[in-house]
Amino acid sequence: MTIRNPGIALDPTLFEHAQVNTPAALRRAESLSTRRALKQQWQAAWLVKAMACIDLTTLAGDDTPQRVARLCAKARNPLRRDLVAGLGLEAAPPKVAAVCVYPSMVPAAVRALQGSGIPVASVATGFPAGLTPMRERLAEIDHALGEGAREIDVVITRSHALGQHWGALYEEVQAMRARCGAAQMKAILATGDLKTLRNVYKASMVAMMAGADVIKTSTGKEEVNATLPVSLVMCRAIRDYRDATGYAIGFKPAGGIRSARDALHWLTLMNEELGRDWLEPDLLRIGASALLGDIERQLEHHVTGRYGALHQHAMV
Repeated sequence: MTIRNPGIALDPTLFEHAQVNTPAALRRAESLSTRRALKQQWQAAWLVKAMACIDLTTLAGDDTPQRVARLCAKARNPLRRDLVAGLGLEAAPPKVAAVCVYPSMVPAAVRALQGSGIPVASVATGFPAGLTPMRERLAEIDHALGEGAREIDVVITRSHALGQHWGALYEEVQAMRARCGAAQMKAILATGDLKTLRNVYKASMVAMMAGADVIKTSTGKEEVNATLPVSLVMCRAIRDYRDATGYAIGFKPAGGIRSARDALHWLTLMNEELGRDWLEPDLLRIGASALLGDIERQLEHHVTGRYGALHQHAMV
């Protein structure tokens, strides 16, 4: 079992002189998407693994308790029973890692997931911009936890990273972590707003030092969300933090991950950069909704030789 990251004192020497070779990062990321793809049973096995790492998400302005309940029903049974049987998974049918919703939707998700063992994750702290007063941001964590959330996805103040105010970012994330208590805390860096890969690396290191259990690429609301180059830099930061402290930090790409092929790229990145442990939901989460439908569609083809229409794999 992964030992939870307690955080460490802010140590700028671990990141202040960091350099990122952007062309090299871009080439490395491109290599992940151009190499020969996994095929047949190996692809199916990796897609089942990806399914188990999904934080099935709805963060829309028109969310309703009924919509959340339907999403939770899909979370309980992400794969049709005939496909479960065809893959030989009846003894341990797959389910997703968590369901992620707004704080006001947490009670509906908790009710719908009762007895499933699937935790409810809630965004908080002024999601997605993170620009509400700190007192209100922390109160939102309290509210989500009080309603039954077991995981909290917080957003950082981007201006701290853009202005290189690392002490302020550290104190902010540390306060959020303290408020989360026993709940898992995922720190959303909103990397599309951070402008440079060097800022992404530094913000990742500071968030981990402040006690983040997971670092997450995006809210899904930025103009640019999860990308492989950004994810590569974050994985290298996770590796450096582990080497310096011994603590393993989780990673969550989110936003724009829609196809099964995308999921395989991120699993490959995790396996090659961080190792086998990062192919499990303890250390890898994929924030997505449409992704699940395409994974199910690909697994249907593996079992039956036919592709079902996407509407046959609707989320809600």
